[in-house]
Amino acid sequence: MKLSVPKEVLTLAKAISEAGGKAILVGGSVRDFLLSESTCKDFDIEVYYLQLDQLESILSRFGKVIAVGKSFGVLKLVAQQAEYDFSLPRSENKIGKGHKGFRITSDANMTFEQAAARRDFTINSIGYDILSEHILDPYRGIQDLQRGVLRHIGPAFIEDPLRVMRAMQFAGRFEFQIASETIQLCQTLTLNELPKERIFEEFKKLLLKSRKPSIGLKSALKLGILKNFPELKSLIGVPQDPEWHPEGDVWIHTLMVVDEAAKLRQGDEKADLSYMLGTLCHDFGKPLTTEFKGGRWRSPAHDAEGLAPTETFLRRMTEEQTLIELVQVYVKEHLKPALLYKDRQRVTSGAIRRLALRVPIPDIVRVATADHFGRTTPDAIARQFPAGDWLLQRAANLKVKQNKPKPLLKGRHLLALGMSPGPKMGELIQQSFELQLDGQFNTLEAATAWAERQLKNNDENNAF
Repeated sequence: MKLSVPKEVLTLAKAISEAGGKAILVGGSVRDFLLSESTCKDFDIEVYYLQLDQLESILSRFGKVIAVGKSFGVLKLVAQQAEYDFSLPRSENKIGKGHKGFRITSDANMTFEQAAARRDFTINSIGYDILSEHILDPYRGIQDLQRGVLRHIGPAFIEDPLRVMRAMQFAGRFEFQIASETIQLCQTLTLNELPKERIFEEFKKLLLKSRKPSIGLKSALKLGILKNFPELKSLIGVPQDPEWHPEGDVWIHTLMVVDEAAKLRQGDEKADLSYMLGTLCHDFGKPLTTEFKGGRWRSPAHDAEGLAPTETFLRRMTEEQTLIELVQVYVKEHLKPALLYKDRQRVTSGAIRRLALRVPIPDIVRVATADHFGRTTPDAIARQFPAGDWLLQRAANLKVKQNKPKPLLKGRHLLALGMSPGPKMGELIQQSFELQLDGQFNTLEAATAWAERQLKNNDENNAF
């Protein structure tokens, strides 16, 4: 089988060969090509039979060489067409705790089979000899790719607990089943020694790259990962009213919601991450609030009660305060589109404008849409969410669909009217803004006229 390799990579491989080396394409680019036969990206090239200084000398003829991990035999080449990662074959031996507790030994004369043994899963152990155009597959990774199975290579798998998280995200991304022996091995590992940032990276990949993140989350349950994330585990078995949630408990609903959310990703990694996390966390308040009352299962105030567990969950993986706060906003406001629509005959323009102040309307509609479609009610099956359509239209009519309202009246306008700076100025601006949100006026002239009247009245009463 011939992989699609750019001319620049072929040129580099030939230069390496002329010096007595051999260039083998390894890693995700080979795996992904075999999965979809798409053009290879993110080239990782393993070079045999050359020492690192020889390799560095060759690569320097083609661009800037960066020693990103020289002590580990790793170089980055910034060439004309792209950036490439080059490495010597190496072995890894666990000598201490944590992800840095490895002794890494480079050996240019290792066989490909020996070098590939350090990798995690068979599907990641496949190589491609760039010049001879031969696939190298010592651990039958192609067979597992064809069968849709994620299987560890050998006993060294246990030396890096992060591989448990990688099993979760690979299962989700590729929609693979995890081999039973790999599940059993993963269940013996603990994530406690891993830095939170590395765990978060695997969650990111699951949420941003999977067509069905639910597959990864189901795998997380099988692998024993959820014991580290009780906020997720607590969703299992929490009942819901069958009229509104015939699909089942909160866990089942959440799995359906994240899959629906994945369909609505927009390609902006930062925005999509907060959105996907918002849908994942949106019902974290239900285990705390669900009760059987009046003949029905109810979860009063679960939106507000979900804020604390959302923060706890996220802080296990990140200290990104802006991200945490945005996800919490999605959790707190996820019911608003449906609630406003239900009471649409009485909902004021002010209510819509104030919602736009708290969260971008299209964003919260996306969260609510995923929540709505993540169930098996007739309207969800029919892909109908009139509440979302209605709110987007109302917001557009009020000119707050894309931008949140901003105060018309500012301090400089009050100064021009003769008002002195101070706390009272802030109070008057806020009063003006509240009236503006309620639709009492929508031009600066009207706001200024109102402020002038207030100043006159207050001056007469010595209020200011």
